[in-house]
Amino acid sequence: MKRRIAVVIFPGTNSEGETVRLLRDCGGDAHLVHWSRSVTLPEYDAYVLPGGFAYEDRIRAGAIAAHDSMMDHVIDGATAGKLVFGICNGAQVLLEAGLVPGTGEVRRPTAAFTRNAPVPHFVNAFVWVKLAIAPSRCRITASLPEGALIPAWSSHGEGRLAADEAHLREIEAGGHVAFQFAHADGSVDAGAVPNGSALGVAGLVNREGNVLAIMPHPERDGWTFNHPDRRRGDDILAPSGGAVLFKSFVEAVNQA
Repeated sequence: MKRRIAVVIFPGTNSEGETVRLLRDCGGDAHLVHWSRSVTLPEYDAYVLPGGFAYEDRIRAGAIAAHDSMMDHVIDGATAGKLVFGICNGAQVLLEAGLVPGTGEVRRPTAAFTRNAPVPHFVNAFVWVKLAIAPSRCRITASLPEGALIPAWSSHGEGRLAADEAHLREIEAGGHVAFQFAHADGSVDAGAVPNGSALGVAGLVNREGNVLAIMPHPERDGWTFNHPDRRRGDDILAPSGGAVLFKSFVEAVNQA
């Protein structure tokens, strides 16, 4: 029996449609859960927080949503070992809730996904992200190959990881840097980073390895028709590209 995945919707969430479709295409039993039905969240086995502009990104991106009652259930689930996957705005919510990097108290963020740099404008760009940890370090990435290179789209105005130097060293030393921005050949340097993110961070994982936050959108390169080069396959509706991360997540959920 497949385990059920809740795709959590706050006021202002978007990208939930393609997130649900890709989870289902990858074999997951995914369902949208509107904020008005938050009491049902404990019934689900895993959670995905999709992209968007929850509560219009007022104060800071993800800051208000992190204190929504919906997150009480997500935090309880994460603490109990359920898998939690946040994408873009969802990643910002997880960081603001203190679930990643998870080195401090819940709802007391230790770092921020803040305004892009060097120019603080919205970035919409095709990117590559590279797995920067051993796959087994995070249950959600456990089915990926070492150094997996995944296509995605950066689509954010506040995606730059920022923290004080001591905490950045703690994040790096603790193995919390799950993904880094990379070039198409897999090389990693400052030139691959579209937003000035510290340590080239594109994604963070918590200490226990059950919560993953990733800023770019892998679901926006989740099917063959999404690719900039559409000649990658004959079936334009076949899950491919960024779907590899969703497949790994679904496999982990169903094995839990």
